Amino acid sequence: MPPDHTGPEMLPDYAEAVLDIVDQIPAGMVLAYGDVAELLGQGGPRQVGSVMSRYGSSVTWWRVIRASGEAPEGLQDEALARWRTEGTALAGGPLAGRRVDMTRARWDGMARLSEEFQAPPRRP
Repeated sequence: MPPDHTGPEMLPDYAEAVLDIVDQIPAGMVLAYGDVAELLGQGGPRQVGSVMSRYGSSVTWWRVIRASGEAPEGLQDEALARWRTEGTALAGGPLAGRRVDMTRARWDGMARLSEEFQAPPRRP
């Protein structure tokens, strides 16, 4: 991830909301970009990916991945090391696997979080 040169006070509301959700994903679990957008009720996978690319270096970015279970482009090796450290379920097993087993590792806390989380106001 590129260095984050902005402080939290400078983040756009949507970016702050995305990062707040990412901070709550437990170790060993993941959400797809689209899951985050769905939880927010705004944007889509590309918008979440853009936020993660721009501001995600300060959060557990390896827990937000493609729906296929793959890591962000260019960060596969680092994400894989972090997944193995956290015990994230990998398709093909912990040693041979190179992508997340989304059936087993997708965070099931979305319902609880959506009840607690207040989406940012929509901008005109």
